[in-house]
Amino acid sequence: MVATVTQVLPPAGSLVRNASTAATELIRRAIVEGRLEPGRRLKEQELARELGISRTPIREALLTLQAEELVVATPNRGAWVRERDAEDLDDLYRLRGLLEGHAARLAAEHADAHGIELLAGSCRRFEALHPADMRGLVRENLFFHNGVVELAASARLAAHVRRVIELPLVYNAYRWYSAEQKRTSARRHREILDAIAAADPDAAERGMREHVLSARDALVACHHKDQPS
Repeated sequence: MVATVTQVLPPAGSLVRNASTAATELIRRAIVEGRLEPGRRLKEQELARELGISRTPIREALLTLQAEELVVATPNRGAWVRERDAEDLDDLYRLRGLLEGHAARLAAEHADAHGIELLAGSCRRFEALHPADMRGLVRENLFFHNGVVELAASARLAAHVRRVIELPLVYNAYRWYSAEQKRTSARRHREILDAIAAADPDAAERGMREHVLSARDALVACHHKDQPS
């Protein structure tokens, strides 16, 4: 049974920004966390009704998400959550490895005690999550990776990294991850944290790249396995 928009989108009442910004954030969050899955049609009228706003801000939100490559739209056919093939995923993860590796290097050069403790807290929460808690894993994984980027203290780098982190890659990876792969990811986070805390840029960059490319290998392998023969 396909979930309704009401079931997959969080309530908008807590958001006080304009309707277009609120709609963009709600839909983006649902896509990144996997509650609006790849290939899902995004109907303006349905989204507007469920969020209690007009279709104009929904249309603006979908245009924003299209620019972020989370949504695909074609004339006379509407919009849907973007799907990606194995080649595209491989290319995106290679780019992630380069950008996030550099972010980890900068983080090791700039991190303070407060920032390191924030990452340590994320590691503890991630390790405590059940492998079946996909939504929790996605949120904590994003918190850790975004935390590393923040410690890099480069607004320009952060703008580029966000595009490749928040594309619908992470939640797909965790949808397919086994308990062993979750443990491996937790260990990688600890290794990256240790390198940053030790102010070791080389180890931090190497650890992040290996972590990202390892996730890519698992995701691409599962993507191939799930394709019809």
